[in-house]
Amino acid sequence: MPAAGADTGPEKAVRTAEGAIPSVALVIPGSPCNISLGLDMSAGRDKTSLPRREVPPKILIQNISCSARVDDMEKSSEVSGFYKKPVEERLRFVQQFAGLTDEEVATLRNTGGLPVGTADKMIENVVGGLTVPMGIGVNFRINGKDVLVPMVIEEPSVVAAASNAAKMARARGGFFAEFSGPVMIAQIQLVDMEDPRNASERILASKNEILELAARQDPVLLQAGGGPRDIEVRMLDTRMGPMVITHLLVDTRDAMGANAVNTMAEAVAPLIERVTGGRVYLRILSNLAVHRLARARAVFDKEAIGGPGVVEGILSAWAFAEADPFRAATHNKGIMNGISSVVLATGNDTRAIEAGAHAYAARNGRYSSLSTYEKDADGNIVASIEVPMAVGIVGGATKTHPVARIALKIMDIKSAAELAQIIACVGLAQNFAALRALATEGIQKGHMGLHARNVATNAGATGDIVDKIAEQMVKEGRVRADRAKELLAEYSR
Repeated sequence: MPAAGADTGPEKAVRTAEGAIPSVALVIPGSPCNISLGLDMSAGRDKTSLPRREVPPKILIQNISCSARVDDMEKSSEVSGFYKKPVEERLRFVQQFAGLTDEEVATLRNTGGLPVGTADKMIENVVGGLTVPMGIGVNFRINGKDVLVPMVIEEPSVVAAASNAAKMARARGGFFAEFSGPVMIAQIQLVDMEDPRNASERILASKNEILELAARQDPVLLQAGGGPRDIEVRMLDTRMGPMVITHLLVDTRDAMGANAVNTMAEAVAPLIERVTGGRVYLRILSNLAVHRLARARAVFDKEAIGGPGVVEGILSAWAFAEADPFRAATHNKGIMNGISSVVLATGNDTRAIEAGAHAYAARNGRYSSLSTYEKDADGNIVASIEVPMAVGIVGGATKTHPVARIALKIMDIKSAAELAQIIACVGLAQNFAALRALATEGIQKGHMGLHARNVATNAGATGDIVDKIAEQMVKEGRVRADRAKELLAEYSR
């Protein structure tokens, strides 16, 4: 033991007042913790010297203090059986791991209109929810019927722009839409066949047997009037050699149908192997739903939209997107602003719809516009769109999520075909609104006016001050966080 007062590195002995228990502060290099040890020398001790060695002192732990944050300690995201733990236990783990405050945890617990118990059954490892605003697209008249359209999106100006376009379309009867039918594609990949052409012919010769076997997998779908309808066979040359791809075409009625078609594809795979002598690997649906197309059309009166100059500007903007994939990517993103917001509102799969739409935009070997614009004999704009639309109104989150059910009720949806047509109309409305803005005052004027409110809110503004700050920033043309903070300080005096 070092003498009292000596400093020997990690151990620092501290001389104590007479009669007190001497203590040692133990500092462990690399550790955020300090440990105070006390020595009980009451036995065999006089008032002027350290205790006699024949009577060893007792070591007492007086205090342990750690100043480290969780961030400073070694953390591991490897958690066994995390999915088995209750939601609250998962949430406590995340709180400790990430150093979340109690207020942040309470925010995570707020799952909006989705009960946490329901959320826990929808996906894995649930700890909370993220609520995205739902707005209502107004002014829509589709196939002679007025419709209110729920739109769930975080981006400002989308709902307003689509509603404004729908209002302009009403002068010529609104939107007119149609649907090709709810047929999905299941792909069965065949490899290692001796003769791809012969294998293709054998598959086609076994068509009836394949369809009968597929039909037995889903009697409920058959009762609803759906089921397997046909097969297609394609031969591919790939880096891994020749492949024969069978497309099983299935009418999924009012369901999106992924589970149904995947089950059928797996069921017929052994039959395809048997008749061809090849080996099947993938058996999975395709999100490029070319047999499930939604089409929408609207005429926009030239005077209602700003005159012949605006018409020419819109046509020029569309021609740019039709010819250039760099422009087409942003052009189609605007279409998907409208489409995805309704898909999400109804609990459908936004990723599937987006993947199918973008693949369809490149179906002719070059990525291009999903929409088409032309001028009629009177000089009005005729806008149209055709897009894969594999949405459903039964099964999945559409039935599980209470807000999705309300969204369908707001639109008075009775079939997946109706929903697909409405979604295509919203996509076209949003696209027209964007092109018109680009051809006139520019996209930023309207967009930044609405974005300014978000900037003001993020700066800490509340209530009526939000609108005052937003209006001032737009007037100045300085929609920035620093300016919002300056105005907030000025208006709060």
